[in-house]
Amino acid sequence: MVGSWTNSGAASDLLIPLDRAAPVALHRQIETAIREGVRSGRLPLGASVPPTRTLAADLGVSRGIVVEAYQQLVAEGYLSSRPGGYTTVAAGPSPAPPQAPVRVPPEVRIDFGYGRADVAHFPRAAWLRSLRRVLTQAPDDRFGYASGGGVPELRLALADYLNRVRGTNAAPSNVVVTSGFAQGIALVVQVLARRGARRIAVEDPSADDDAREHARAAGLEVVGVPVGPDGVDVAALAGVSANALVLTPSHQWPTGGVLPPPARAAVLRWAREHDAVVVEDDYDAEHRYDRAPVGALQGLGPDRVVYAGTASKTLAPGLRIGWLVPPAWLVDELAAAKVRADRGSSAVDQLALADFLAHGEFDRHLRRMRPVYRRRRDALLAGLARHLPGFRPAGVAAGLHLVAWLPPGLTEDEVVAAGRSAGVGVGGVGRYRLGPGPEGLIFGYATLDPPAIEEGLALLSGALH
Repeated sequence: MVGSWTNSGAASDLLIPLDRAAPVALHRQIETAIREGVRSGRLPLGASVPPTRTLAADLGVSRGIVVEAYQQLVAEGYLSSRPGGYTTVAAGPSPAPPQAPVRVPPEVRIDFGYGRADVAHFPRAAWLRSLRRVLTQAPDDRFGYASGGGVPELRLALADYLNRVRGTNAAPSNVVVTSGFAQGIALVVQVLARRGARRIAVEDPSADDDAREHARAAGLEVVGVPVGPDGVDVAALAGVSANALVLTPSHQWPTGGVLPPPARAAVLRWAREHDAVVVEDDYDAEHRYDRAPVGALQGLGPDRVVYAGTASKTLAPGLRIGWLVPPAWLVDELAAAKVRADRGSSAVDQLALADFLAHGEFDRHLRRMRPVYRRRRDALLAGLARHLPGFRPAGVAAGLHLVAWLPPGLTEDEVVAAGRSAGVGVGGVGRYRLGPGPEGLIFGYATLDPPAIEEGLALLSGALH
């Protein structure tokens, strides 16, 4: 690439250090500095170097010393000079030594990866209307630092929505706005550790990149509680001693089980007996297809449950908005931890979501998306039955993914590798386990249209057979 320097540069631009006490002649020092600049690429090909008079004046040496240095560099091919013209760099850096060929894994064309809402359906026009209203109508003081709990408008709107739709028992003053669930669980772990917590229980299997990760970073012991077809095994939980339990009771991640009422009561009993906190990760309960809504566990035990929600699975993860509804005795500590973390989430985005909720746009968006996701879920179920009939789907009534248990003789690693060789991305359940368990795959379908789902399953089947 030809350089853009001009001949108005000075010695400081060339980074030429001169040591007058050194035994090396000054013109040799100038040569060495320019030569190294060319070799490293710091002086690009075609760049002009300062005229000899200018450089000599800047360095405090005679012009003859600079002329001698330039002449030597021209002779070596580093510089080029012509009468009446500029002196320019005539060479580039040495080519890099040849590298061994890098093995590039086959490209994944159809990705059944989990964890993504279809952001192509993000309601841009409605969100823009909310932003415009906020920017024209919000009081000036809302654009200062928010409290650790969040702006009042969003805390009120979330409490109203969650009480109405999720059956929570939430007061606006108990809502703490976070930057997604990831920050929310990190704040909960920090506060519990400060209060003396030593052990946290999680479902097995469960996500490996949030509660478990933050708990270990805080020095807490992580113990797994087995999961059955209907969520966490409360019989196994009875034998666990922990300061907190992280649950996905409305749609267990990743197996999809729904915790029934007797088990929910048992979880709350366990929490009271062990003076423990239950963190309810309500990550995708709004997406349901074949069942009636299941209320939040927090509504049954607001004194023991920290409810956690997020806009990532309903609107877009890029918004980075989540929320906690902790027991009253934890609110101030969580709000203070939020302030320490980042001085509060974006006030504009909080106000926009509050307006979005208040004007019913969130409900309308969910009503539009449920049939979209249901069609994709149905296409996945039909395709599995057609192309991979030995796979047993589970957790299909809600959410944005399902688990398919594998038939005897197949392992997760074999299927994942076969899929990748065919350009199909799919993940196994095993990486999320703390103990042994059956082999299965996680199929996310939120971002794939039915033809892509059909093609992906056909390719996977072909790769296996």
